[in-house]
Amino acid sequence: MTPEPRPGILDIAPYVPGESELEGDAPVIKLSSNETPIGPSAAALEAFRKEVAHERYPDGSARELREAIASAYGLNPANIVCGAGSDELLSLLAQAYLGPGDEAVYTEHGFLVYRIVIQANGATPVVASERDRRADVDAILAKVTGGTKIVFLANPNNPTGTYLPYDELQRLRKALPENVLLVIDAAYAEYVRRNDYEAGIELVATTDNTVMTRTFSKIHGLAALRLGWCYAPGPIADVLNRIRGPFNISAPAIAAGVAALRDTAHAAKAADHNERWLAWLTDEITALGLDVTPSVANFVLIHFPDEDGRRAGDVDEALKADRIILRRVTGYGFPNALRLSVGTEEENRTVVSALKAFMEKGGAAA
Repeated sequence: MTPEPRPGILDIAPYVPGESELEGDAPVIKLSSNETPIGPSAAALEAFRKEVAHERYPDGSARELREAIASAYGLNPANIVCGAGSDELLSLLAQAYLGPGDEAVYTEHGFLVYRIVIQANGATPVVASERDRRADVDAILAKVTGGTKIVFLANPNNPTGTYLPYDELQRLRKALPENVLLVIDAAYAEYVRRNDYEAGIELVATTDNTVMTRTFSKIHGLAALRLGWCYAPGPIADVLNRIRGPFNISAPAIAAGVAALRDTAHAAKAADHNERWLAWLTDEITALGLDVTPSVANFVLIHFPDEDGRRAGDVDEALKADRIILRRVTGYGFPNALRLSVGTEEENRTVVSALKAFMEKGGAAA
């Protein structure tokens, strides 16, 4: 007889990542997972190669990496916890602070992992509506009850690319009850070029109930290594360190992360590339008559006409025929949209040309 999992586990819809392969041997343009088109730092690759040959356990405290993060951002390393991607840290926060009878709030187009980690710990997910595809502080606050223990907020959000300015984050934090943990998921923070944006460091430093999570998967190009970190008040960092795995990140990942942080020129190059091509993609795709949600991250959300032959599914199939993979986002509440990651210059021009050809033909029904 097969053992039964805890009640509620089988109600969880598994996370479905973006596609990465197509049948056949021809090259594929993969713009479905928000990976940096310029790849990781050469220094990070070299550090990885040197460390991967060693067979000993890594430093369980990731001291060198925490100190490198602290140096880069002006933080106390004691308040930094590292994990196997920010996903692990989100899971640990839910494990530590949620249980049956508790509630956790996230926004209607928020990262799908929030719902998974909430349900995995027996708590109830509560969805707050968004306004103009952006988190709405008043809508979030309206969903808070005596049972609310965590509010998860992606800022910028995936897949919309929209963000809340710092004054709105402050308003949210001040209005939330003191016993509610605000988790700010700032995976795309390094790409944001807005004067009114703050990733969450200031709120963590000035409150006892806010955590900011970050990742090396995006601008640093280390998604394959699964490396992330969070900045938390001392008591919360202590809780996470009590329940995380003793060697939850590998020695090669630690070495690569340290080298990536020190190679500030590479990160700046990635940010500059993104700023140029994010604007170009937005303008070019809008010129095709398509609605593009204004984004501050490294991707754009493209909305298609609700017409036979021109819906997102039709476009997706047509692009795949051209060996181009974008991200379907039906699970995020956008059945008629595709998310496009910023690619190389050649990839960006190729996908716009393919979209233009599709629209000019009148879609698949033409």
